[in-house]
Amino acid sequence: MSGQPVIQTLTFWLSEHPSIVGFRWSHAHSWGSTWSFLFTAIAVYLTLSLLFHFTLLVVNRSGRPFPLGPIPAFHSLAMALISFTIFAGITLSSAAEIRETRWFWRRSKTPFQWLLCFPLGTRPSGRVFFWSYMYYLSRFPHMLRTFFTILRRRKLVPFQLFNHSILTVISFLWLEFSQSIQVLAILLTTLVYSVVYGYRFWTAVGLPSACFPVVVNCQIALLGCNVACHVGVLMLHFMRGGCNGIGVWVFNSVLNGVILLAFLNFYVRIHLGFDKNGRTRGGGGGEIKSMVGGGSCSPGLEGKT
Repeated sequence: MSGQPVIQTLTFWLSEHPSIVGFRWSHAHSWGSTWSFLFTAIAVYLTLSLLFHFTLLVVNRSGRPFPLGPIPAFHSLAMALISFTIFAGITLSSAAEIRETRWFWRRSKTPFQWLLCFPLGTRPSGRVFFWSYMYYLSRFPHMLRTFFTILRRRKLVPFQLFNHSILTVISFLWLEFSQSIQVLAILLTTLVYSVVYGYRFWTAVGLPSACFPVVVNCQIALLGCNVACHVGVLMLHFMRGGCNGIGVWVFNSVLNGVILLAFLNFYVRIHLGFDKNGRTRGGGGGEIKSMVGGGSCSPGLEGKT
């Protein structure tokens, strides 16, 4: 019983606060909600990344990594907390929305199907879209990892630039067109990000790493779930009378397919150590393996496994 007031307080602040319940995606009132802002932000991100990379190549010809101290650890901790907050918020908000609107769609959908397929005519307002908006805004601090990579590894990874840019566009499209799939996609993504950034913070403060590439395995699992969700939306659209935002869903699916192919190419060539001709490279990929999450067991951890 002592924990009930705490739960009620968290529920209020994460799903029942007037700012959450009354949220509405609007170009006039939502910061960063215009197309011009989206394209300008991505252009600035790409330009700064390129300028930053080439400036360091000229200034620091020795190639020694730039010490960042605790900044990456603090960033990982902040992103883990932000991701878990969004996960908790959209979980509680989805439960509340299903409870309050089920009378409208219960004859055609189950609650799980609602998570994948919004009814036709859904507007970008209310609890779920508030957390979708928070997820969209969280994409921008994610981009800071690009600059950490440039400073520490002296490498500009094209996949990293492409991935951050495309995911930001996708999260914007979710809001702009009230697109189906976004609730389940945000749930899965923020849950994985909570684990990934929590693990990065764990290793950044000097604690032992796992005996397997945690980050890469999480990314593969997330991409696999993403593909399954897209198949589910397509099936529900034809079997349950249509899903809202299906037109932009097609464009979204193409972008996700490109990300999947780019990631698999990056994984095979870098993490597994193969070059463009399919030959194994000798030891050249270790630095980037650590960047994408390819850890090795510490002596103390090996003995326990």
